[in-house]
Amino acid sequence: MIRICFHGAESTGKSVLAQRLRTRFGWPWVAEYGREYAETHGTDFTMDDLLAMARGQNEAMLRASEAQPPVLILDTDPLMTAAWAQMLFGHAPDELFAYPKADFYLLFSPDVPWVEDGTRFFGTDEARARFAAVSEEMLVRAGVPYARIGGDWDEREAQVVEAIKNRVPPAG
Repeated sequence: MIRICFHGAESTGKSVLAQRLRTRFGWPWVAEYGREYAETHGTDFTMDDLLAMARGQNEAMLRASEAQPPVLILDTDPLMTAAWAQMLFGHAPDELFAYPKADFYLLFSPDVPWVEDGTRFFGTDEARARFAAVSEEMLVRAGVPYARIGGDWDEREAQVVEAIKNRVPPAG
């Protein structure tokens, strides 16, 4: 099993592409627990809320991993929660870096139009660029392998598929 984590600023296509890949290839994906949390509890987050989101995301990832699919797409993971902590509170607690890591990360660039959905925070070009930089800083801090994904929707999908297929061991 290879775990591929989609990582990056809001409104960059992570969830949309995860759903497309599930439909196209049957690759299971672990949805973003933080979205469910925000829709249930609101978006006036505290650090405790972010830590709860990381725990919930990790639990969902562990449950999905039990089936041992050849490819498991993670819409996010606690490293993205670390980026949120840095953006909202100016620091990312060490415990967010202690969770198991994905095998490979795909860092989505904020070069597609912003879409407000009621749970998003950082919609200006400046804020999106800052969030993208902070997201990458968290990957570097964690020392995980990653590649950048950008361009229009078709380019993004092609890049993601290529990156995943290059990491899936041949069958047989």
